[in-house]
Amino acid sequence: MFEYELQQIRAAEMIRAADDYRMAREAVRTRRAARHEAARSGHHDGEGRVNGHRPRRPRFARAA
Repeated sequence: MFEYELQQIRAAEMIRAADDYRMAREAVRTRRAARHEAARSGHHDGEGRVNGHRPRRPRFARAA
């Protein structure tokens, strides 16, 4: 009987771990899709940057 209960606990832990892993993968996939969509739509963050990447204009004026 004791072995059966241990097996049930192990199985429940494995199922829980698989659910956590699945949820983490889904969160990463959702964030990646949101970043991709923001890059495609050209969403600006107000500082001349798209998605926090480098500025579109050079920082300093060029010397003539």
